[in-house]
Amino acid sequence: MSIEIKELLDKIEDFFRYQEELNLPVFASESTSEKTKAKKLNTEFIDYYLKNIEEDFVKANSLSELDAMINQCQKCPLGKTRTKFVFGVGNPAADIVFVGEAPGADEDAQGEPFVGRAGKLLTETLKKIGLQREEVYICNILKCRPPNNRDPLPQEVEKCEPYLLKQLSLIKPRIIVALGRIAGNTLLRKNETLTNLRKNIYNYYDIPLFITYHPAAILRNMGLKTTFEEDLIKMKNYYDNLIQ
Repeated sequence: MSIEIKELLDKIEDFFRYQEELNLPVFASESTSEKTKAKKLNTEFIDYYLKNIEEDFVKANSLSELDAMINQCQKCPLGKTRTKFVFGVGNPAADIVFVGEAPGADEDAQGEPFVGRAGKLLTETLKKIGLQREEVYICNILKCRPPNNRDPLPQEVEKCEPYLLKQLSLIKPRIIVALGRIAGNTLLRKNETLTNLRKNIYNYYDIPLFITYHPAAILRNMGLKTTFEEDLIKMKNYYDNLIQ
């Protein structure tokens, strides 16, 4: 047996062990290992999960093709109440992907994630840490706005998260940044305060996951802006070490 096949089988065994422990279709741990930091990124855990989904969208070969295949989705009631399907925007080969929980009113109206005042704050903060918005990819777990901006329901996440996973499979980012407590808890199937979530770097399907404030929360309390910037600087430093 070749070394490559043995490593793959070992990783699949790890995948099933974590699934059994968590009883969830998520590979998540409290911190990244040195092996994860050093290796070239691949999405084999995500791809393995997607192989079990018998839907056409998993066969998409590009983000634009995926968008065309899913933007008329009616799998949950949000498909009937949305104004626009909010797929995502940015570099299709981004090393860093920012993920929120769901579109808000501005996003629903324009069909683009993180626009309006919150989007402007995110763009400005990215510039401060040496990133352009066009360099990264930005999306949400849900692609349709929940009424009155309520939290995503579990059944909505169940229907929509596979779309996010397919996006990640195509982009193959080195880092994911969850924006907000709800996004972080939803991805990790936790129920923690943001204070606790921000303490660790996690694995989401073997991709390093950082969690920080949602830009809308900063607008409500500008005293958090410095902490938000510090979180993104921490992420950027981690990224810089990855690519050295």
